[in-house]
Amino acid sequence: MLTPGMYGKGPTASALPALLRALEQLQVDGVLAGLLDLDQIILGGHSAGGRVAIESASSQFFPQVVGSFAYGAHTAATVQLGYAPNTILPLPDSLPLLLIGGTEDGVIAKSSHRYGVTWENATTPVLRTFQDAIAGGRGDSYLLLLEGANHFSIADPFDATTGRPFLDFPATQPPAQLRELMAEAIGLFIDAHVRHQTPALEALDRLLAANNPLVAAFERK
Repeated sequence: MLTPGMYGKGPTASALPALLRALEQLQVDGVLAGLLDLDQIILGGHSAGGRVAIESASSQFFPQVVGSFAYGAHTAATVQLGYAPNTILPLPDSLPLLLIGGTEDGVIAKSSHRYGVTWENATTPVLRTFQDAIAGGRGDSYLLLLEGANHFSIADPFDATTGRPFLDFPATQPPAQLRELMAEAIGLFIDAHVRHQTPALEALDRLLAANNPLVAAFERK
């Protein structure tokens, strides 16, 4: 579904339908039985998983999906699949979105050759995804760039088996503080735009617009 002739026509990971079926089974049997709200599913992920989340968050693909968030993800197009260099692929742009990136993301910075370009900053493709992949206009799409966060700042405990840590830059801010801010922003985003809690919307704007040394940039559209 990532090829030029197929992109945008369906979710970009075959695992997603299987995962949703697994949730349906968990709703029927086991410790989570009856506790899941399968009519309001938020897709979220990190790196390639984050890309799958934001590319697949469409009611056309999954009527039960109501929003998405991602960390360390973007929609730059791989030139090996036949795309022109420096292409940013569009997102469904029909549901609330929270896009988070880190200024010290070495994995993104050192992988630019895959997309036929050399990026000026580690956050360039994340920023361009927010700028070019969605039109906005509803006020429920957010960009949050974290000062000093690297590609694995969201991961706790750190997983060295992914085959990518050697590319990363060192984080320059305390990891626990970065994760705490991410968790708070994601939670408020969901409360505001999925649970429609007005205080959460106000709190999210205050949190991200405040003079916080961990926030490198914040945009909403």
